[in-house]
Amino acid sequence: MKAEKQKNAADAPEDGNIDKIRDILFGSQSRDFERRFARMEERLSKEVSDMRDDTRKKLDALEEYIKSEVKSLTDRLVSEQNSRADAVKELSDELKDLSHNFDKKVTNLNEQAAKSESDLRQQILTQSKNLSDEIQKRHNDLLGSLERESSEIRDDKADRTALAELFTEMAMRLTNDFKLPDAD
Repeated sequence: MKAEKQKNAADAPEDGNIDKIRDILFGSQSRDFERRFARMEERLSKEVSDMRDDTRKKLDALEEYIKSEVKSLTDRLVSEQNSRADAVKELSDELKDLSHNFDKKVTNLNEQAAKSESDLRQQILTQSKNLSDEIQKRHNDLLGSLERESSEIRDDKADRTALAELFTEMAMRLTNDFKLPDAD
C-alpha cells in the first residue's frame, strides 16, 4: 500500500502539485490584492470622472453666467446708447452745448464698460487659474494616494525567494528526497 502511494506521488506532475499548493496558500491573498487594485482603480477613475464632470459643470455655469452678464450689459449699453442718440437728435438744434456734454458722458460710459469688461475678463482668468490649480492639486493628491497604497501593497506581499525555498523543501519532503542531517 505504501509503495503504491509513493508510485502515484512520483507519477503525478510536480508542477500541478506546486500550482495547487500555491493556489491553496496564496490564492485568496492574490485574489484579494486583485480586488483591492480593481476597487482602487474604479474609485480613482470615478473620482477623476466626477471631478472632471463637476469642473465642467462649474465652468459651463460660469460661462453661462458671464455670457448672460455680458449680454445684459451689452443690451443695456446698446439700449442706452440708442435712447441717448435719439435724444441728441431731437435736442441738437436747441441744445448744442448739452449734446457736447452728452457725448462726453457716452465716452465715459464706454470707457467704464470697457474697464468693467476688462475687470470681468481678469476675474474670469483668475477664477479659471484657481480652478486649474485646484484640479492639479487634486490630481497630485490622488496620484500620491495611489502611489502610497501601491507601495503598501508591495510591502505586504511575500518574499519570492523564501517561498521558493519553502516549496522546494516541501516538494522534497513529499517525495522523500529530503534527508535531515544526522545530529552527531
